[in-house]
Amino acid sequence: MTPLLEARELSKHFGGGLLDRAHTVALRDFSLALAEDRPSVTAVVGESGSGKTTLARLLLGILTPTGGQVRHRGRDLAAMSRRERRTFRREVQAIFQDPYEVYNPFYRVDHVLTVPVAKFGLASSRSAGRALIEAALQAVGLRPEETLGRFPHQLSGGQRQRVMVARALLLRPRVILADEPVSMVDASLRATILGALRQMTLALRIPVVYITHDLATAYQVAENIIVLYRGAVVEAGDVEQVVKRPQHPYTQLLIGSIPLPGAERRWASAGGPPGASPRPAGADAGCSFEDRCPAAMPTCRVSAPPLYRTGPHRVVACFLYREAPTQPAHEMTTAFVEPPLPTRDGRPLARAGE
Repeated sequence: MTPLLEARELSKHFGGGLLDRAHTVALRDFSLALAEDRPSVTAVVGESGSGKTTLARLLLGILTPTGGQVRHRGRDLAAMSRRERRTFRREVQAIFQDPYEVYNPFYRVDHVLTVPVAKFGLASSRSAGRALIEAALQAVGLRPEETLGRFPHQLSGGQRQRVMVARALLLRPRVILADEPVSMVDASLRATILGALRQMTLALRIPVVYITHDLATAYQVAENIIVLYRGAVVEAGDVEQVVKRPQHPYTQLLIGSIPLPGAERRWASAGGPPGASPRPAGADAGCSFEDRCPAAMPTCRVSAPPLYRTGPHRVVACFLYREAPTQPAHEMTTAFVEPPLPTRDGRPLARAGE
């Protein structure tokens, strides 16, 4: 079956112009396929500068890839007609980290909700549209009477973010790309927003790509996880296996750097000695984590490791596992766990409106 949204060996380089030939590899050979009949939450995690936001912008068609393709229902975004792109914009919705950039400060916040209702014909009347908007706001923990009619600067960052989540809920998309959707929200409200996204996956069979630096929330909401480092996939697969038994030294560093509760906190010792020389930006040869890896070998500096399949539902890009079979990058998604379809009385749930 044709994937709903697919990334095929995506790469993105910045720089390399006439005056400055140096370039930065923001993303390298990334592949992912989201199936419409297998809704799940896939988390993409990594520290700042790992390529997470670049990936989101490539999947949305905001950036043009240096190599590879983004396909929606089998069609390359670069070759889409105006009608096909309109469908793509409706079916693939984004929630960004900083919602303030989305708002026009001269319009009330109602504008970002009423425009899609009218543009995509979501309601037959103004009152029906108002009811849809109020239901979407309530789903993310906002009171319509305290939200509608106000300007963006009159809302807190968390409130503005929740309005954008409500907008995504309103459109009933087929895919959600959530780039740090709870980074500006109080801890007490994160569960509300993530719960709303999770409910969309289960009830409406909508796959979600959850992009974050927060391993704790990724573990709570995702079935599958992809770990990025300097634009390269270092580990991917079942979130339970990757988080509880990390194999790549960088994933081990991420997991180990989370402080444990108690008077005596234990921190990871991985990551190389303090002051280790950083790997030059844009360096193509060798493993991207070689300069920080406590298990680095001579071959790590010379060539980048392929993905090794170390289990039924996981792959790792590390020469420590070179005895395992290699996994082609474009088949990385086959390492993921496919969750069962949500059912009711033994029958698959239908989408709203079907």
